Amino acid sequence: MITTVDFITPPVDDPYWFGQIAAANALSDVYAMGGRPLAALNLVMYPIKKLGSEALRAILRGGNDKVTEAGAVIGGGHSVDDDEPKYGLAVTGVIHPERILTNCGAQSGDVLILTKPLGTGVLFNACRSKKLALRDLERILPQVASLNRRAMEISLHFTVHACTDVTGFGIIGHALEIARGSGMQINLLYDKLPFYPDARRMYSKGETTRSNRANRELAEGFFRKTRHLSPEEEELLFDPQTSGGLLLSVPAAEADQLIAELRKRGIELAGPIGEVVASREPAVCIL
Repeated sequence: MITTVDFITPPVDDPYWFGQIAAANALSDVYAMGGRPLAALNLVMYPIKKLGSEALRAILRGGNDKVTEAGAVIGGGHSVDDDEPKYGLAVTGVIHPERILTNCGAQSGDVLILTKPLGTGVLFNACRSKKLALRDLERILPQVASLNRRAMEISLHFTVHACTDVTGFGIIGHALEIARGSGMQINLLYDKLPFYPDARRMYSKGETTRSNRANRELAEGFFRKTRHLSPEEEELLFDPQTSGGLLLSVPAAEADQLIAELRKRGIELAGPIGEVVASREPAVCIL
């Protein structure tokens, strides 16, 4: 039995999408460990006098729909009055004690596979600041709100040495978690990294997030690059994700088959983004 807690501030103005994305984000913590969600409790911080009850109902409906899709149930929750809306879930799930996935078991020679694109942080902020039209953001919301359930169910039929979901620390921060936990070096192939449309363009227009600098500082001393990157290309590496994909470390001999199965089952952008190599100290290197 495992229990995780996660909540976010609104990434989008639409309350129903907010509820779905927040729930998918919270449920992902269970999937990243190889687990199956059973039940969830709503966690709500909300300015009821300022925003009224209709938006809150839409948020909770979005969360409930996503939890139902996961095959779990909502058993209640807790709410407090707050100046800014925040929503998430405390999720309880089950996992086989011999199949618990962590971010600490990557082995030299493993291939790293990512199941969702990157760039949600800057895109959400750009929409708020009117640099990105809402219609352009809406195109990616179904993928952002999609569960990592199918990706994990498929992956459990293969040898997964390490796994994490890519969220607030960005691709560099979460790759570094695996590198540190496993005592390895992670080589990321920049040209293989999938990004949502417009993400790079938003950085080139001066948009950013409050987490980029902190994520860069987190990786200081462990981050190297062997190729030239423009400022906006580099910022994408530190972009914080909401409801990001799974980062899987699997043996090279199984990687192609796993990727093919993921794509066959609808996770079309799943692909190899790097490799794990032996090292005297943990690091993330961009090639």
